[in-house]
Amino acid sequence: MVQSERWNTHRASAIGVTLAAALGMSFAGFTAAQAADSATIVGTWAGNGSINFSSGTKEAARCRAHFAKTGATSYIMSASCATASARVDQSAELTRVGANSYAGSFFNQQYNTGGQIRITVNGRSQSVRLSGEAGTAYFNLSKR
Repeated sequence: MVQSERWNTHRASAIGVTLAAALGMSFAGFTAAQAADSATIVGTWAGNGSINFSSGTKEAARCRAHFAKTGATSYIMSASCATASARVDQSAELTRVGANSYAGSFFNQQYNTGGQIRITVNGRSQSVRLSGEAGTAYFNLSKR
């Protein structure tokens, strides 16, 4: 039972990491000035949040994510997140779905888990929500 909850904790931590991945943005349809402002999403972001495991347990987490542009409206993310019980590395693929909204999927190879990620950007801060079979996670990240 302890090992099972620990496994779920690691999987949920992986979800949290991928949330940061959804922070990537694209610039199709923006003016040059808007594109320059939005381009700041590319780079490194960090912050805190919480993971709600499917078992009902909740844990605080820290994440650091790096975003790179891969196409007109697509991005990739690599992230590391840590909780009191685990540290995980994750990746994500994101697409711009609105003026300041991004959505995609994340994957954690360490625990073979993944799910959906959604990000809303407001200037130099982002709100990230991840969801998957291991639980949900919420993060607030800031541009570094």
